[in-house]
Amino acid sequence: MAEKPEPVRVLYCQMCGLPAEYCEFGPDFEKCKPWLIQNAPDLYPDLLKEANIRQAEKASEQLKAVGILSMSSDRGSNAASKPEEVKRLPGGKIKKKEKQEVVIEKIVRNKRKSITVVKGLDLFGVKLSDASKKLGKKFATGASIVKGPTEKEQIDVQGDISYDIVEFITETWREVPESAIFFIEDGRKVPAA
Repeated sequence: MAEKPEPVRVLYCQMCGLPAEYCEFGPDFEKCKPWLIQNAPDLYPDLLKEANIRQAEKASEQLKAVGILSMSSDRGSNAASKPEEVKRLPGGKIKKKEKQEVVIEKIVRNKRKSITVVKGLDLFGVKLSDASKKLGKKFATGASIVKGPTEKEQIDVQGDISYDIVEFITETWREVPESAIFFIEDGRKVPAA
């Protein structure tokens, strides 16, 4: 007679309710991390390393606060041991920090009509609705806010205004330096300055 196979025991996360192997794909992986470190350390060895690094940093901060650890010895070891702070999205993807730059691109349509696209003004704290109104009034054209191919909002201005727009942007919004403005010409990013 054949032996009956034993049922598989599945370890479910107490935070999200998913099997422990699938916590990283769940709604909030950050809340699951402490539970996973305690109950399933073999599934996510990277979490143990992160936890050990955090504990070491906390201990060094406490020692520094007490005055036991000197500032000079901490500078060298902290720079070498501290990993870069990177935001992680669900699924383990890494979120890159956006560069603060304004990109201006001229798109030609119907042979003679052109559109000037301004991307990245919002990264400098400029309200895109106010910017589109000012651009439309200054250049006497239609200007609207649209979502670009990367799902980020950009300003579309009718006509080829790329010759005057850099000066207008730097005068109107002082927080946007001219060195942060780029043109896209023939598929290459060219500095405006």
